Amino acid sequence: MFYQVYVRSFRDSNGDGVGDIRGIIESLDYLQTLGVDALWLSPCFTSPQVDHGYDVADYREIDLLFGTVEDMDALISHAHTRNIRVTLDFVPNHTSHQHRWFQAAVAAGRGSAERERYLFRDGRGEQGELPPNNWMSVFGGPSWTRVSEPEGSPQSPAQWYYHLFAAEQPDLNWRNPEVVTEFEDVIRFWLDRGVDGFRIDVSDALIKDADFPDTDGGWPIIPKDPDGEVHDIYRRFRRVFDEYIGDRMAVIETGADDATVAGFIRPDEMHLAFNFRFVKAGFVAEQLRDAIDSSLAANARVGAPTTWVTDNHDTPRSVGRYSQGTQLHGSYVPATTSQIDFDEARGQQRARAMALLLLALPGAVYVYNGQELGLPNVDDLPESALQDPVWEKSGHTNRGRDNCRIPMPWHAEGPCFGFSSAPHTWLPMPDYWGRYSVASQTDATDSMLQLYRQALKLRRAHAPLGRGQLTWIESPADVLHIRLTHDGQSVDVLVNTGKADVPLPSGTVLLASGDVSDGVLPEDAAVWLEGQM
Repeated sequence: MFYQVYVRSFRDSNGDGVGDIRGIIESLDYLQTLGVDALWLSPCFTSPQVDHGYDVADYREIDLLFGTVEDMDALISHAHTRNIRVTLDFVPNHTSHQHRWFQAAVAAGRGSAERERYLFRDGRGEQGELPPNNWMSVFGGPSWTRVSEPEGSPQSPAQWYYHLFAAEQPDLNWRNPEVVTEFEDVIRFWLDRGVDGFRIDVSDALIKDADFPDTDGGWPIIPKDPDGEVHDIYRRFRRVFDEYIGDRMAVIETGADDATVAGFIRPDEMHLAFNFRFVKAGFVAEQLRDAIDSSLAANARVGAPTTWVTDNHDTPRSVGRYSQGTQLHGSYVPATTSQIDFDEARGQQRARAMALLLLALPGAVYVYNGQELGLPNVDDLPESALQDPVWEKSGHTNRGRDNCRIPMPWHAEGPCFGFSSAPHTWLPMPDYWGRYSVASQTDATDSMLQLYRQALKLRRAHAPLGRGQLTWIESPADVLHIRLTHDGQSVDVLVNTGKADVPLPSGTVLLASGDVSDGVLPEDAAVWLEGQM
């Protein structure tokens, strides 16, 4: 079980309103009690924070906003004493515009070796005044920004550079061997310090179509060839991981289809890949079953374990999604809160049921900080508080991802609910946030936090959970019934997405997300049953 720490929103140790590495160290007892096996930390490297750390200026230094390299060393050491692994977010697609390489590229001018590290191109038009093509940024607007050529350079039109995201995030040229070598060295730098692995951001997008043709709709062309150049990059990365004794790993992030994703986790490439099928599915039995079958089948073809994810820092929290009874069609929240028909009680019940499905399925699980508290989205943030660059880059048409990044509440009351001693936090915390706090839920036997703690404890104790062979058992159309078997043991998992109560089959109840004392599974609920082989 990986626990995603969005560092700036987890816990603040120095009173500046922003979470930091020391805050994580102070919370390791909580994480150990929860049952965490490994941490995934959002980007902590030196950065101007245009995109909250996903614009890296120095991959070998920790941003002072979060601490120091020595703080990271201490976190790794303290986590390892608790048998908790530490993985870092790795951002290879682009750097910050303040990275020394990009600064050198702008200063060196056209045709230089420095510019070959990035994707500089001549513009169109008589004086190169038009972008090289019509590709659009993920954040909105063109994917090209023009530079000013250095003083004294030849009288040629100024060039443009490509950026899949913000202009402050220039994309690297991964066809340049110097780029590959540099990032191999970055991986070694952190593995040498005891880091256990990495999450690789937008991993499928490193290679772009070299011809940069115009496209319908302006979406960039990212080659999907399973034997293409991008896979050669990951084979080189894998050889670096294999240099080290012990378990070191990388999980790739891509929103591609299951078959494409599986291509990145062949035996000589990366170890895991994020599986976003649950993020894109509604609380509907047919959609969930299709996600499970497709994911397991694709990964089985390459002999890799599957990952299961419902929440992360880029998507509306599942409590909010399940409250609407709809599936998610994009990575970002609706532009206006009026589009949201919010029924939190329903969302909480469905999130509890999904927690049991998530933690039962064979493979690795990723849980986003606050998911174990049932945190909802905060969709009524004032416009003046919005921090996500999507808000500005989209011309105020997309509110961005701030609604799922609100700081964690630790105390039921008091300044910033124990997250920080500061009077204000980097994103405002709602007045009602204390009811979701760790303190409020720790001794409440029916709380979301206790459900996660119990489920993770049982997951360790019962071999079929998280590692069993999966078989589907005949059930009503609105009910998922899975049997997991391992080493002569079995656990049945039932999830009721319908409106009618369902009689429980035989077996001992290990854990339920709702009340099953009368022998039936109510709507929006799940149960684990220990069976006999």
